[in-house]
Amino acid sequence: MNRWKRNLKRIWQDFYLVMIMVFLYAPIATMMVLSFNKSKSRTQWGGFTLRWYTEMFSSRNITSALVNTLVIAFLSALIATVIGTAASIAINSMKTVPRTIFMGLANIPMLNAEIVTGISLMLAFIAFGISLGFKTVLISHTTFNIPFVILSVMPKLKQTSRTTYEAAMDLGAGPVYAFFKVVFPDIMPGVLSGFLMAFTMSLDDFIITHFTRGAGFNTLSTLIYSEVRRGIKPSMYALSTVIFVVVLALLLISNFAPKKRQEN
Repeated sequence: MNRWKRNLKRIWQDFYLVMIMVFLYAPIATMMVLSFNKSKSRTQWGGFTLRWYTEMFSSRNITSALVNTLVIAFLSALIATVIGTAASIAINSMKTVPRTIFMGLANIPMLNAEIVTGISLMLAFIAFGISLGFKTVLISHTTFNIPFVILSVMPKLKQTSRTTYEAAMDLGAGPVYAFFKVVFPDIMPGVLSGFLMAFTMSLDDFIITHFTRGAGFNTLSTLIYSEVRRGIKPSMYALSTVIFVVVLALLLISNFAPKKRQEN
């Protein structure tokens, strides 16, 4: 009887998990199927085609938005990784109370609503007379990416031993050389995870970009939003599919690459 109850409970848990996955990914799967549909209808299958992907890559607006998105995502992730790693090292060297305070301050941007962050950054740029465009979006993305890098690097720093770094210093290594030869290889998985997370967050952001981009500048998220308001085109399905696949690949890399390094 108890075995029967356990089996029933396991079946119910599996069914519940499957239903959650269906609700989460059925809309995305539908969009991906429609991106290969020859017909513009969302209810009829007109045959397999790559026409919408061809139109997507031949569109000047989409390619421009794609380049802007990738450049901003890469630069903001790179800058945020450098600043976030340096901030993590500084926070890790503090005493308990200051470290707790600074970690709390670093976590606030992640807990804060994006619309608040976007509006506040926009007002700050206007107050300082900075015209909205590429540079303001880059600064904004770097700003909200830094806490995610700190969140990824700090656990790795706590796992490192300070005595190894001090031993390298005692053997004649300079502070910078000792850091890159002793500490940095140990925290590299956290740095890589922070970079990929920052890149993904920047690639996917809409709200903060919407408030800080200004007129005439688009990323993929803002372009999709403006196109959807006029009417959904099948090329938008193709564009959204490409974004989903790229983000999924980056998330898989960020999750499995550090584990493989630790196993090796």
